[in-house]
Amino acid sequence: MKTKQPNDVRSIAVSLIERVEKEGAYSHLVLDAAIKDRLVPERDTALLTELVYGTIKRRNTLDYCLNAHVKKGVGSLQTWVASLLRMSLYQMIYLDRVPERAVLYEAVRIAKEKGHEGIGSLVNAVLRSYQRAGFPALPEQMERLEKLSVEYSHPRWLLEEWETAYGQENTAAMAAQNLVPPQTSIRVNRMKASREEVMEKLEREGCDTEKGALSEDALIVLTGNVLMTKAYNEGYFTIQDESSMLVAAALDAKAGMTVLDACAAPGGKTTHIAERMHNQGSVHAFDLHQKKLRHIEEQAERLELSIISTKKLDARNILTEIDEQHYDRILIDAPCSGMGVIRRKPELKWNKKPDDLISLPSVQYDILTEAAKTLKIGGRIVYSTCTVRPEENEQVVKAFLEAHPSFVRDDSMKRRLTQDTESGSEWTILPHNYETDGFYMAAFERKG
Repeated sequence: MKTKQPNDVRSIAVSLIERVEKEGAYSHLVLDAAIKDRLVPERDTALLTELVYGTIKRRNTLDYCLNAHVKKGVGSLQTWVASLLRMSLYQMIYLDRVPERAVLYEAVRIAKEKGHEGIGSLVNAVLRSYQRAGFPALPEQMERLEKLSVEYSHPRWLLEEWETAYGQENTAAMAAQNLVPPQTSIRVNRMKASREEVMEKLEREGCDTEKGALSEDALIVLTGNVLMTKAYNEGYFTIQDESSMLVAAALDAKAGMTVLDACAAPGGKTTHIAERMHNQGSVHAFDLHQKKLRHIEEQAERLELSIISTKKLDARNILTEIDEQHYDRILIDAPCSGMGVIRRKPELKWNKKPDDLISLPSVQYDILTEAAKTLKIGGRIVYSTCTVRPEENEQVVKAFLEAHPSFVRDDSMKRRLTQDTESGSEWTILPHNYETDGFYMAAFERKG
């Protein structure tokens, strides 16, 4: 295969998609790196993002179409060839503004540059065959979940899990929502300004926003690049999904308290807790990865938060560093399968298999059990994940509470979050409920 370095948006897109498919790279990280390194002109970054995310997001649907025109199926092709065909077909089906003749021309050109004349002929034949036949109709006898898997481009096993947990209607709605590009939401730093004041600051810098529907600290970005603003550099807000903003309110740490964030990276919740404490007290942020802790430190400095201290530590070994009954509040944002953030990381639904997830509840339970020993009597724990799997959420909390009778559910949590009379100690937010990430949180307290 030729080693010519790609220098155009579609060649770069194929290379990034191939890395995600072949190496298990995260789409958002390879995209961010490509844009930061200016691998494509600034005018092409939106198209690059669309091609990469869209192709990965719609993979099942694209493969269903391609398999009718590839003799041995897409799985028989080299990864980069399959990626090229998928990306090209994605443009033909979903991007109205791109002429099909341009898609075909670019696909064949890339095939010849990265491979040889024969691969160019193959790519041309497959795409022209689809062009003549059009989108294949789904057979009437196709099983319902299999049909849903093709239409909404999710693995069947995941749809089965969701249907068991949340029913048919929620499953279809969740799968559909995962195909919608996520909104950018920001969390206002209330230590510095109100939501209205930050809205005005951003408007003066060319960014339009509106108030979020789920968190009192949230703004939804409508137009503009908020990360390029003076308001961002001066610490007036943080990029954070609206559902995860609820955690700090659920924890309800007060000024002067000692707080643990046991699995802190990337630090959005850590800094939110410190802001709500008015930068008074102490917040200990632990994580396994030193590089991620440096990011937390940088964000704390930008937001002018001095009470956050970081330490590289496995949350299952907290007692090697911390005494029992040390903390007033503990947040355990546990490592999880991430099935609530598929909108942002579409490769998760393809890269993970059921067997990969079996050990997660055990790890989550061990972290929860270890951290709980460091909570003071009368203190509160919030356990949260960005997944929508009961095995990692409700079942972990239920097992912990059954084994630790001195901890009881905090039924006031839901009232703190919804500001009404609804009670409840746990809350599962599905992606389509508020057009946010899927999220779970539960609160409980330690009694004497």
